[in-house]
Amino acid sequence: MKIDFQQLVAPYYKDATQKLQKLVQIPSVYDRKTKRSSMPFGEGVDKALQYVGAMAERDGFSVDYCDGYCTEISYGSGPVTVGIFAHLDVVPATGKWDYPPFGGEIDNEIMYGRGTSDDKGPGLAAYFALRALKDAGLIDNYKVVLVFGGNEETGAKDLDYYFQKLHKPAPTYGFTPDAEFPLIYGEKAIATYKHQGVAKLEPIISIEAGEAANLVIDEATAILKLDKNIEKALVKTAYKYEVSHSETETTLTFFGISAHGSMPELGENAGLKLFEFLGSYYGLDILSKLASLYQDSGGRNFDGYYNSSKLGETTYNVGLITYRNEVLSLTVNFRYPEITNIKEIIAKLNELDVLKVRLEGISPHLYFDPNSDFIKLLLSVYQQETGDYESKPKTIGGGTYAKSAPNTIAFGSAFPGRNDLIHAPNEHIHLEDYYKSMAIYAHAIYALGSEL
Repeated sequence: MKIDFQQLVAPYYKDATQKLQKLVQIPSVYDRKTKRSSMPFGEGVDKALQYVGAMAERDGFSVDYCDGYCTEISYGSGPVTVGIFAHLDVVPATGKWDYPPFGGEIDNEIMYGRGTSDDKGPGLAAYFALRALKDAGLIDNYKVVLVFGGNEETGAKDLDYYFQKLHKPAPTYGFTPDAEFPLIYGEKAIATYKHQGVAKLEPIISIEAGEAANLVIDEATAILKLDKNIEKALVKTAYKYEVSHSETETTLTFFGISAHGSMPELGENAGLKLFEFLGSYYGLDILSKLASLYQDSGGRNFDGYYNSSKLGETTYNVGLITYRNEVLSLTVNFRYPEITNIKEIIAKLNELDVLKVRLEGISPHLYFDPNSDFIKLLLSVYQQETGDYESKPKTIGGGTYAKSAPNTIAFGSAFPGRNDLIHAPNEHIHLEDYYKSMAIYAHAIYALGSEL
């Protein structure tokens, strides 16, 4: 049966746009202060999970709120289960925005706001694709499960709970709309480690920088003992900064450019700039050494660089920095290919004359055979719906739910050539892309459920 999937989803464009605006207006950032047993990730995330659940119930789907960890939306039955895994939690809206980060404003057919492209927009595109199939009676002899998670950005505890605590079955075939088209068949491993130790950094009183380990630091602030002479040195630097003085203290803030932690080379790390300046100005060798260590985001400055033909290069992002009560701490988001020996990396760092390193967590690499029927079918779906036969599947440094959900790959929804500024100010989604991805996901769900 020949189905025009673009025509199938077109009647849902207006509703899908309005629902995305409302969802973006929910600031669903992980909030430790408001978390409780029924809201394990805080009020904002819970509000978003409840929103999509209520929407799905009104539209005739079965809904399971999974003890507040995620919202599962399902329909149909049969021997094949198609799983879709999207997330509603977002990273903090740092930096200078030209549009309200939680406004969902539309300008020139582009919607702006945190989560528009990572991952509320792609998740809702998959939802409306599923709804269009259900309403047309095209979910026949297969089951579709769409899971909206609440903790992808800070550990994927949501899917751990979903599969390990609730013992939800694995999908036959799954995808997560949280990367790029045409599709992603491999993801680097991700480790988080921390430099920490006692450091006497006179005359620095404190340092605070960063919002999350997987974000390039775009603002770093140091509080110093009063030092008005510092302004003479500051005027010679090329860095963007602000400085102010009270009767006893000087406050110095350096500014950079935020970027996703998997691509630190696209940003400018304000924390490392601050370390470089203060290390030189006050003769604090430990700050200078740490700044130099991570100046090359590939790890070449300490023999930590690896590169494989399958998964690419290592990347290191210093995402969090604190200095309080003479304790200095740096948290690093490290992404690496399958040939990397993480124990050797940690050992090399601990051999250096800087703060000792403690490994805090590892997410292993992921790799699918690009010639498998599963991969080839999704690639064919993308090509049929877009006419793009030039773009090729690839591997990435970003980590997605594909690592947490069995039999699952990342499939969209960023189109080739687009930069939707995920994890950065002015994150956005082109409505044209939003609608196009709805057709792609409808076709993919139908094909996985009835053709493989």
